[in-house]
This record gives sequence, C-alpha cells and structure tokens, in this order.
Amino acid sequence: MVMVMVLVMLNQIESAVVNVSSLPHRKYCNIYIGKWVYDQNYPLYDSKTCPFIEKQFNCQSNGRPDTEYLKYRWQPNGCNIPRFNGLDFLGRIMKGKKLMFVGDSLSLNQWQSLTCLLHNAAPNIKSTLTRSPSGLSVFSFPAYNSSIMFSRNAFLVDIVGAPPNRVMKLDSISSGSLWKTADVLIFNSWHWWLHTDRKQPWDKIESGNVTVKDMDRLVAYEKAMTTWSNWVDQNIDPSKTKVFFQGVSPDHGQANEWSKQGGKGSCIGETKPVMGSKYRAGPHRAEVVVAKLIKMMKKKARLMDVTLMSQLRKDGHPSVYGLGGHKAPDCSHWCLAGVPDSWNQLLYHELLRS
Repeated sequence: MVMVMVLVMLNQIESAVVNVSSLPHRKYCNIYIGKWVYDQNYPLYDSKTCPFIEKQFNCQSNGRPDTEYLKYRWQPNGCNIPRFNGLDFLGRIMKGKKLMFVGDSLSLNQWQSLTCLLHNAAPNIKSTLTRSPSGLSVFSFPAYNSSIMFSRNAFLVDIVGAPPNRVMKLDSISSGSLWKTADVLIFNSWHWWLHTDRKQPWDKIESGNVTVKDMDRLVAYEKAMTTWSNWVDQNIDPSKTKVFFQGVSPDHGQANEWSKQGGKGSCIGETKPVMGSKYRAGPHRAEVVVAKLIKMMKKKARLMDVTLMSQLRKDGHPSVYGLGGHKAPDCSHWCLAGVPDSWNQLLYHELLRS
C-alpha cells in the first residue's frame, strides 16, 4: 500500500514539475528587490498541519490573534517567481541529494520553514526527523534518498576551551568535514556576534598571533567571514556543491529604523509590513560585509540577499507570541508560516535556475 502511494505521488510530481523554460525570460532580474503584496492564496501551509514545528515559531498556536501577516507574498520588481512546489523540489531538485543549513537560530527558522513546506507537499510519503546531541537535525525522505539538514553553528569559526578560558579563533574552522557531505549548503551568521555578558559564549578572541579580551564585533565578524570564504574557496568544488549565504536577517527592536515618528518602539503590535521597496534604516552593516566578501571569492557562492525583504516585515516576528512572551518579546525570529517561507521560495527559484 505504501509503495502504491509513493508511485502515485511520484506521478503527481511529473505533472507538477515547473517548466523553467516557461518562466519569464529576462537578461537580469534581481529577485531580492521588490515589495510585499497582499495575496489571499497565502500562506503556503497551515502551521497546524506541521506536526514538528518549533513552539517558538508557532505564533498562531501561541495565541497571536491577527492573521493578516500570513497573507503577504514577495513580488520582485520587473519579474515573477514560481510559487514554491514541494513535490518538484523533492523529485527533481533534491532527489538523491543532501541540503544543509549551517548557522544560528535564523538558519533553524529557515530549515524549519522548509521542513513544513515539504511535509505539506508530501504528507503521505514517509519522512523521518532525527536530532543528535552534536546539534545536527536531519529531515529525510527515504523515497527520494533526500535529506534536509540543519547544523547549529552560530559563528562558523571555532570556539575552543571551557569557561573562563573559551577562545574564539577567528582564523580557524574545524567543522568543514561535515559541511563537505552536502550537495547544497546555506550558511548564516550574525546575530550571536552581538551578545555580551552571560550570553556571550567566549571569553577571549584570537586573531592571528594576537589574543584579546574583546574587539569591535563587526571587525571580528569580517575576519571570521573572511576565514569562511577562504574555506569555501579551498574546499568546495562548485561543479558538485552549490553554496549560498543566507543574508543577514534584521532585528526590529527599534521603531525609529522604520518609522519617521521614531521612538523606542519594537515589533510588538505590528500587523502590517513597511509598504514599498525602501527601508528607513538603509542597508544592514553586516550584510554589506558579506556581500563584499562574496564578490571577492574565487569560487562561486551566491548571496541570498534577503535583508531588504525581511527589513520590510516588521509585522512578521513572534513578538509576545514566542517563547519569551511579554517578558522577553522576540523581534528577531519569524513566525511560521511566514517570512522564511518566502526565503525558501527564492531558494527554490535559485536552484531551478542553476
């Protein structure tokens, strides 16, 4: 019976496959520049149908009363992108392959979104979810010999030792052997670089032969991302492995970043996006660093430049409907269903084109 169901679903894939040649042909279209438009056909799935969704992202189950934030679709300026097709993603793009997100909880946010999108597309096909003590989570579809993985690694570079002598080594990466097992890699790092005091997971920073107690965090970030870009250049064959860097996701903790009225406000109570294609605070400083480094890389890596589209979504965070509630409102992560689904729609488009 299971085999029959698998064959039925595989036949559905053939009829659901996106014909890339039928997509609008343009010499160039930046899919990351656009605006959010209201669309009654969204969201792409109901969070209630995703049995393993993280509680911290499940805003509806946590009591969020409004639903309009679920109805926005990303529309690039000057071109269209295909609606996410989970069966095509599994059956044509990822069949026999492994995709790995490597990064912090924003990578977890995107990985969780993709697992929900795929479960929604193929609810009757056997899938398994495993988590290991090492921080590796694997969502697999045996029928497709395909795995969608998340490896928690907030800084990409190494942190060695135990308190009070933990050292962040800006020039060292020892996790690469795991990364090499994937056919598609999506990296991310930024938010944890800003932590201080008890949330800071290191005691000293080492760069070259110099060890210091602390340094400008953006400078440290650039040194570490340079180490990452060099690692990719030296270890990845672009003909076998596709490499992406998930653009820096914004924090909407200060209303003066998007509002002319300014003030100390945050994402609490926000129910609509910033309309249009401009964000008051301008480009994110960490995104500028990553974009510069990727342009300098010898081997092909693609920046998933989701910063602007995410900056515009001041309404999309868990806010008081995350794990912290009113005591610690979350203006960094994203509700699911929500914004990360559109990140994955753009990833799907990138992989179709490549």
